Amino acid sequence: MTISGAPGHDELAIPVPGGDLAVLRWPARVPDAPTVVAVHGITANALAWGEVADRIAGRVALVAPDLRGRAGSRTVDGPFGLARHADDVAAVISALAPGPVVLVGHSMGAWVSALTAIRHPELVRRVLLVDGALSFPLPPGVHEDDALAAVLGPALARLSMTFPDRQAYREFWQGHPAFGDAWSARMDAYTQRDLVGREPELRSSCVHEAIRQDGREVLLDKDAAAAVHHLPCPAELLWAERGLLNEPQGLYDAERIKTAALDETRVPATSVPGTNHYSIIGGAVGATAVAERLLGNRATA
Repeated sequence: MTISGAPGHDELAIPVPGGDLAVLRWPARVPDAPTVVAVHGITANALAWGEVADRIAGRVALVAPDLRGRAGSRTVDGPFGLARHADDVAAVISALAPGPVVLVGHSMGAWVSALTAIRHPELVRRVLLVDGALSFPLPPGVHEDDALAAVLGPALARLSMTFPDRQAYREFWQGHPAFGDAWSARMDAYTQRDLVGREPELRSSCVHEAIRQDGREVLLDKDAAAAVHHLPCPAELLWAERGLLNEPQGLYDAERIKTAALDETRVPATSVPGTNHYSIIGGAVGATAVAERLLGNRATA
């Protein structure tokens, strides 16, 4: 069912256990085009893929859900967790995309995408993992809550904040070190989609229970950690050179990928120069690299 439209995409409601999942669809503009399903990160929403959608420019259909507990899907009941999200993504594929699809996931969405391919192999033709899906044990003595706060930083802190108006929320994100000079209309739309409530007490749509449960599983769930090592389909990992706060050390580098024992003959890993954890899908360089991979996958179908 179509809920509403906006320039470039429609918003749909897909039934899943616990409610209706909000799903954005950028339609293909060429005959018989395949479908790409895109899965966002832990505190993000479907409009995180806006820059990628611009660069795909209708050459494939792009479908992106708001995961349960976020944005348009914030009222979908729990339980939460990565396996639940994977089954939701499978429901989206079954409802909107005939045949197996290319699946792309960013950050937590990469773990969800890998799990979707493991749990529903008949629905997934190829997986593109973007700055996520590789897990590492917590250092001795480090508590999971401390690790989650260290990794998510301001993204987690904002869930407890209120904002007097939309401009205040815009300025909060514009001051984020990972966005810097790369602020765009697409980034603005993505961050504004996150807001709920009324002025002067606007807040993030993210459900705290969902974020904490999903974050714990990114850090500790054994099935999620193993998924990238047992994918039943072709896959690739793209990783950002810089981190969540634009710091020089990103989530991954060549040494960490080696430590994680990733089999690069099965899942080749490639850095995207000049990107951080956000700009690898939200900036011009990163979004172009991701779109090229997705369009390249179409060419090899």
